[in-house]
Amino acid sequence: MIELTEQQRQELGAPEPVVIDPQTKQTYVLVEQAAYERIKSLLALDDYDPDEGAVSINEIMVEDDANDPLLESYQQYGRQE
Repeated sequence: MIELTEQQRQELGAPEPVVIDPQTKQTYVLVEQAAYERIKSLLALDDYDPDEGAVSINEIMVEDDANDPLLESYQQYGRQE
């Protein structure tokens, strides 16, 4: 682990605190560890089941289609008559 420089500490007050690696010119965002852990858990794909997501999407689409007064006009596109 490294310790923050005074310049980095001041940067923490910015909405998106960033640091730049002078050698690679890569930019990094400084994030508080608690926020990082929350973000990390949101992005984790360990428990992700694509089939579960597809079911949810289909349910939402059925509900949305049922409430769409213009659905029939959308379905006319691409039909060969």
